Amino acid sequence: MAAIAQPLEGSNGRLVWLWQFLREELAPYRGRGALVARMVTASTLVMIISMTFQIPYGAYGAVYAFTLSRESLEGTASAVRTLAVGFAIAGAYAVLGAMLVLGDPTLRFLWVVGTLFLIFYAMSAMNNYAGVTRFGYLIVITIPLWDRQIPPELKIEGTLWAVGTLTIASLITLLLEIVFAAFKRTDDLIEGIAQRLVSVEELLVSNADGRPADAATQSEVTHLATVGTSRLRRILQRSSHGEQYAQQMGAVVALVGRLVDIAANLPQVSGGVTDDDRKRFRAVGQSIAEIRASLKSGAVPHPSGLPSGLPSDGEGPTGPPLLREIEKTVSLIPEVFRGSQSLSLYAPPPPGNRRQPILPALGALSNSEHVKFGLRGCLAASLCYITYNSLFWPGISTAITTCLLTALSTIGSSRQKQILRFAGALVGGVGIGMVAQIIILPNIDSIGGFAVLFALVAAAAAWVATSSARLSYFGVQVIVAFCLINLEEFKIRTSLVAARDRVVGILLGLFMMWLAYDHLWSVPAGVEMKRAFISALRLLAQLFREPVSKDIRVAAERSYTLRDTINAQFDKVRSLADGVLFEFGSYRQPNLLLRSRIRRWQPQLRTLFLMRIASLKYRLQLPGFELPVDIRVFQQRYDDRSAQLLEDMADRIERNGQAITAGSDDSPDLLNQTLEETEAKASRQLPPGRAQSFITLLQGIHGLTTSLAVEITAEFDRPSNRPA
Repeated sequence: MAAIAQPLEGSNGRLVWLWQFLREELAPYRGRGALVARMVTASTLVMIISMTFQIPYGAYGAVYAFTLSRESLEGTASAVRTLAVGFAIAGAYAVLGAMLVLGDPTLRFLWVVGTLFLIFYAMSAMNNYAGVTRFGYLIVITIPLWDRQIPPELKIEGTLWAVGTLTIASLITLLLEIVFAAFKRTDDLIEGIAQRLVSVEELLVSNADGRPADAATQSEVTHLATVGTSRLRRILQRSSHGEQYAQQMGAVVALVGRLVDIAANLPQVSGGVTDDDRKRFRAVGQSIAEIRASLKSGAVPHPSGLPSGLPSDGEGPTGPPLLREIEKTVSLIPEVFRGSQSLSLYAPPPPGNRRQPILPALGALSNSEHVKFGLRGCLAASLCYITYNSLFWPGISTAITTCLLTALSTIGSSRQKQILRFAGALVGGVGIGMVAQIIILPNIDSIGGFAVLFALVAAAAAWVATSSARLSYFGVQVIVAFCLINLEEFKIRTSLVAARDRVVGILLGLFMMWLAYDHLWSVPAGVEMKRAFISALRLLAQLFREPVSKDIRVAAERSYTLRDTINAQFDKVRSLADGVLFEFGSYRQPNLLLRSRIRRWQPQLRTLFLMRIASLKYRLQLPGFELPVDIRVFQQRYDDRSAQLLEDMADRIERNGQAITAGSDDSPDLLNQTLEETEAKASRQLPPGRAQSFITLLQGIHGLTTSLAVEITAEFDRPSNRPA
């Protein structure tokens, strides 16, 4: 993604950049065609069924079938379960709540406002975001139904049809995914990682041979840097892999993404390349090939082409600076898998997979930030509700849906969705929808002809929807606008009123969101990104000090809680970093500078996180990982100092460059003393292999921790680089 960051930062709106951006986003990649085919097949099948049997809310069913297709069967099944439960609860809530206030307009209005606050508050406070948004979405699309002057039994029937249609669409999508899964024989996650490693390897080999990389290779690397790793992260999040594997591969994905970002700028390196540099290019290319082969075969990577240890500033060979960064990044990938086989020994043994609880802790529910988020969303949606009812214009009720779908916690992330939603509505509603109503639909007289048109529009929208996170929401909104215009009546629709109303409703919702979210308790994405990264550092310092309880089961459960929280912070930092690109104002440039630093540091921090998980088994004294008492004392002392160093890094970032107070001058001596004690005891009390593994692990942890400290210190020691 870094490849488009710079153009975005200094873009003057030239069409040349826009064309280049779209070309890179829309370029094919492995598995994209199959995913698009599944999305189009599911949505088209739901459309045909709803139009043939005249099932209400068919437009929403087709949209959900379009968005439910996942890169894995397990991900789709999980999404269907969440959707079905959320819609069922929402249907019961809508029927019971609306019936209680149906006879009194004032109570009805208060119920709507209170429900809107509940939805937005739950979106912020609840852990199951997907379930809450499903609940809120059904409530929002049925609010206009309960405002209509029709008998109550028809309102109840309409609500039940909404629940049924969306549930049927979900089941159809799941059945199609099962059929497609029967013919699938590849692992999209490993294939995606291998594709990126191959492109970088070919680029390095070209440099090693002293020739420029061919245009196809450079284009492939640039494209992969633009697309980023969001798709790989989605595959991992939606898969059924175990927690340890998911954490390890999450770190690998982050490191490989960083490797591609660096390689995308490698052809721009100026200056001569020496013979030694060419040897280094070839060595790191060979290491990448070994890593790729190991991952595809399911083995733990052990590259042999790089020197041991991590390169650091002021040490190691000179040469192209980007080459040093590539060497450092590649050397971190094997570190991710150290001690990977031992974590299951102390995993808590509840039946089934560990799932994040739906309800958060009571303290989180009372967090004022959740209340503020709920009030802002409620204000925007309520203003839309009041506006379209005051104007007697129910066709623009999509304004409330816009508020729900674009309500995020920061300015940048909300604005990103707002821009993409509006652009998608214009293209899908005005550009495609209106043109089809004027030119194509008057000449269609059968469901077959309309199905062909629908499939073509869905295919174009799905291709965009499977691009990177910066553009995918645009594709979803194209199909949403097209469906809302053409599937709300069971006939070919040639009136342009619906398209006009949908676009006006979206404009109204965006305007109200701008009023509420940009002017009431607004927080720039850069500020939140910085807070999230600092929080990850402090949480990781807590993990360094574990276990604090002598009860192994309590300690193991606490470590799992910390690991889940740290992973969530890493994901939050990545999401907020994307939102920074869509913010403007005096704080934009400092936040962009901080964003580039954090995106460079986070893969290293994630690797350190996994190495610390591996070292925790020694602190827990698991069977096969016992250490003598004096070695455990040295290890605990060193871990405490390392934790303090990490907290000092967090303080330095939080205070914009104030000096680290605790220092780390004695950390190398402490580590050396620990290693000497371990070696002295190893011949008598530890098997040689275990002693060597422990020493190597500590060396890796120490090298990565001090490397991060050096980088952060160097960045903030330059006053011109300090954030405002």
